[in-house]
Amino acid sequence: MVDYISTKLTRFYSDERYIRLKYRLHFNKEIDLVNPKGFNEKLNWLKLNFRNPLFTMMADKYWVKQYVANKIGKEYVVPCYGCWKSVDEIDFDYLPEKCFLKSTHDSGGGILVDKSEGIDFKRIRKRFNKKTLQGKNWYWHLREYPYKHIEPRIIAEEYLDEGTGKELHDYKFYCFNGEPAYMYVTNKGKKIYENYYDLKFNAIDISHGYDRVYPEFSKPANFEKMIELARVLSNGLPFVRVDFFNVNNKLYFGEFTFYDWGGMKPLKDPWESRLGDMIKLPSLF
Repeated sequence: MVDYISTKLTRFYSDERYIRLKYRLHFNKEIDLVNPKGFNEKLNWLKLNFRNPLFTMMADKYWVKQYVANKIGKEYVVPCYGCWKSVDEIDFDYLPEKCFLKSTHDSGGGILVDKSEGIDFKRIRKRFNKKTLQGKNWYWHLREYPYKHIEPRIIAEEYLDEGTGKELHDYKFYCFNGEPAYMYVTNKGKKIYENYYDLKFNAIDISHGYDRVYPEFSKPANFEKMIELARVLSNGLPFVRVDFFNVNNKLYFGEFTFYDWGGMKPLKDPWESRLGDMIKLPSLF
């Protein structure tokens, strides 16, 4: 019901009015945008008050590759085989045996193309048709400014695989004012889990309410390199989450997330206030 209200009935709402409504629905209280203190309050303040056209490039799944390559090197960028405005433009004969199709302007919903199993054109066209591709602007979902002006397109990326038959682990770093502080490990599977750690890879109890998996993950051999790269990529930002994939000890940048869980997922105490204290909001004047 919340999503229906968000997308169908509130397009005419100002960003602030919409965010106040959403926050009330998710947190069962009013948001303080005058003197924000909590983690999610500050993320929503940043949505409204800290906007930079560069964020569009950083959120665009295609153009972010160039941005990251310029910052830390192209060796950390997942190779891309092409970028198209519609499925009809894609020459599937040109693509490798395996690749991953996804859109440039939204979150999730990619499709693995495996030629050895046959290409499911019906499924691909359904996922990337005119309505779901051109008619979907992720900005309206939670009023996340970086998505607002992204041109909807389709990209084909190298399929990342560790050869284990399991989902890749995703290493997500919370960076405050250009400094990584905490991170969590999760995956791209259907069941969400979050195992949070500090920068010494000690387990900590930050939680959005999702399960923690056991046994605990082992500290990756290149963990310090992840921290180093996250520091470079987050420089100059009050908050950003920087994600990496670690494929057989080779690091690839995943994505930037400016507002973790859209600023609408409560953290269990005391982390809502503790992480909120770590975000230093920029002056408006």
